[in-house]
Amino acid sequence: MASVGTPDRPSYLSKEESFMYDREANFPMEDTMNDARIEYTENGMTNLSSRRCQIIKISKSSAVLTMPTQFKLPQTFYLDVPSARIGMIGCLVKRVHANNVVEARFLRLINDRDLNRIFVYSTHPNHRNRVLDIYG
Repeated sequence: MASVGTPDRPSYLSKEESFMYDREANFPMEDTMNDARIEYTENGMTNLSSRRCQIIKISKSSAVLTMPTQFKLPQTFYLDVPSARIGMIGCLVKRVHANNVVEARFLRLINDRDLNRIFVYSTHPNHRNRVLDIYG
């Protein structure tokens, strides 16, 4: 007797899909170099911890982060970019690499104005001539 979820017999769960993660268009990643901060709760809701990181690639829906130290990263966290004054972007961990590189997915899409602000404050050479549009 086959149990639910065995590979030899499809179940109703195999037809389920998430719009955000399965059918969403992948936005192109662009190189950047911004200092950021990860905030997450430890021990339930008792402690709010904060760690420094650096954004090395970003798109409207995801980012690649590097960590200076190795620590136990939770599945969900908030990403703050203090230089661009963007705070509390909800993130979900997609993949953690061995060399302290983390691929994270945003819980909502970043709008073009915030993405441009991140590129203006980036120290990457590709964004050297970007300026902040204060009227737009």
